[in-house]
Amino acid sequence: MDRTERFHLIDQMLCNQRVVTRDQFLDALEVSPATFKRDLEYLRDRLAAPIIWDREQRGYCYQQGDGDAPFQLPGLWFNTSEIQALLTMDALLENLQPGVLSNHIEPLRSRIRMLLDDGDHSVDEISRRIRIIPLAAKAYRSENFQGLCQALLSRKCVDMTYYSRPTDSSSERRVSPQRLIYYRDNWYLDAWCHLRNGLRSFSIDAIQALQITGEPSIEVDEAELNRELESGYGIFSGARTREAVLRFSPQLARWVSRETWHPDQQSEFDGEGYYILRLPYSQDTELVMDILKHAAEVEVLAPPELRVRVKQRIDAMQALYAEA
Repeated sequence: MDRTERFHLIDQMLCNQRVVTRDQFLDALEVSPATFKRDLEYLRDRLAAPIIWDREQRGYCYQQGDGDAPFQLPGLWFNTSEIQALLTMDALLENLQPGVLSNHIEPLRSRIRMLLDDGDHSVDEISRRIRIIPLAAKAYRSENFQGLCQALLSRKCVDMTYYSRPTDSSSERRVSPQRLIYYRDNWYLDAWCHLRNGLRSFSIDAIQALQITGEPSIEVDEAELNRELESGYGIFSGARTREAVLRFSPQLARWVSRETWHPDQQSEFDGEGYYILRLPYSQDTELVMDILKHAAEVEVLAPPELRVRVKQRIDAMQALYAEA
């Protein structure tokens, strides 16, 4: 009988018999007194099981106050989404640059690692065997991240110098931070831009300088945030969307048909086994990049302007390698 089975048996006996003697546990579990003691300590310390020794009845029982809900043993293992979420959070906290929320990180990491350690395998073993590898993560200044967190929670405006890669230029902006977004291994700020008089998403690594002001930030309703910044494909989106229609080859469809490109996407297979994907988008930059990475296995069916944009990129690549 492994440890997980013993935990469930201990819980079952306490629930069914109310009071269980030490000898009854040892007979049922078929373990040594030392192992039983370690199991009890683990249940109490790690899983917060309220197991006490009742001197009058000379046995163990669950302690329960008036109005308390009965103790339930938590799940001792996780499904794929739960363990991915825990490992991702642990990796995310571990990879934050020194000084970023440093006073708050370790308690969070300790709790996460304790949850991962609740099963039959240690957290070190899990970390060795299951890896979360961040890719294409950009470097950013920790003081900027700290400043944004402070301004976001204190609801203050910030003045920042923001670098635009497309124009290779910097601009001075006053923004009202609304929320921080972690997307594709990078951090972004959703904010009301006072210069543009509208909602914008800013890449935190492109913030060159930042200062918190004394001016209260403009509050934007969450529904408007979602409508403006999440309605289309990609991180830099907008409320006005068009529908992209993509056709993937039968071979690539085996993979793409199991992916979610957008929460509002629609899909189907045609009579020849091609996978047809429809999804909303506003700015096409990120969508074009994701289309191109599938090369000749995907074709843009609509709208015409998106098809032209993809063809322009393909022609530019072809010209680059014309002499190869």
